Amino acid sequence: MLLETLEAKWIDCFCESFELSGVSAGETIAILSESQSRQVLVDLSEQALLRIGAKPVHIRVPSPKLKDPVPVRSTGSSYAMSGYDAIIPTLSACELIIDCTVEGMLHTKELQTILNSGGRIYMISNEHPEILERCMPNVGLRPKVEKSLKLLSESNVMQVSSRTGTQLSVEIKNAPCRAGAGYLLPEEKVAYWPAGLALFFPLQNTVNGRVVLAPGDVNLTFKRYFEDAVTLIIEDDFVTDILGDGLDANLMRSYYEGWNDPNAYAISHVGWGLNQDARWDSLVMYDKQHVNGTELRAFAGNFLISTGANEFANRHTNCHFDLPMRGCSIRLDDQEIVKDGKLTGPLA
Repeated sequence: MLLETLEAKWIDCFCESFELSGVSAGETIAILSESQSRQVLVDLSEQALLRIGAKPVHIRVPSPKLKDPVPVRSTGSSYAMSGYDAIIPTLSACELIIDCTVEGMLHTKELQTILNSGGRIYMISNEHPEILERCMPNVGLRPKVEKSLKLLSESNVMQVSSRTGTQLSVEIKNAPCRAGAGYLLPEEKVAYWPAGLALFFPLQNTVNGRVVLAPGDVNLTFKRYFEDAVTLIIEDDFVTDILGDGLDANLMRSYYEGWNDPNAYAISHVGWGLNQDARWDSLVMYDKQHVNGTELRAFAGNFLISTGANEFANRHTNCHFDLPMRGCSIRLDDQEIVKDGKLTGPLA
């Protein structure tokens, strides 16, 4: 059993993460949380900031009432700040916002308001501190992060295949791209920990093909490995059919249907993992309440496909699946960057 306590080693980790993101003595740093936040992350943030000599300020709100028809997990789209517009300017006036909300602010409407008001935000995933310790921000990831962004900016089409039958085509078409090494550079406004993932948000009518989720691939919304094959048929960005006779397929069909929302079936983002410190097999070592699954999004060589909200395609929903896959090959135009689940070519 893992306890959630103020270990000195974890305060050290938080200090290092914050200092990599430019936090220094005398700065006013907001710690944003809600009543259901993992309290140890809030406390570690405060202690680390005090050790650095910064001035922490707590903004804590009650966790909101449930508004969705099914349980929601690991979406990056908290609505804890909904209706708190009056305090957004106060948050944005701080040198940095440490986001310790349960689901995180990454895909929220409030995030754009914060950024447009001059705010910067560093999101700490709702993980047990041991996971954060193992997946520390890594300066060594920066070259692969920058190379991934450059490759995406210069490419037109992503092609994904696998020996189990995946054949997917995604037009990049200047789609918004994201990648990070787990800390903020001075010119950056958003980062999250753990990190090590490059992705983009496909624009409308750009995703088509077949995705075969094989045993050992991961359903991070359910925090479980696939034990049976599940095939997703994707036409013009939307999952139009879910093929499979086992429990995994039945669970996905049931969860999607529970939303009664066409946008739940849409593609949110696609990308690949870069982080050699992140482990595919780590999920078996933690109870579900200890893990948010961010590590498995980032393990090196995975192909990540996600369904749900994509504001750049004008689609909004709180239904979200993150599906990291092993053993895939990824090509950007004519250049292979992942071969059978291993980084290759310019990312080797």
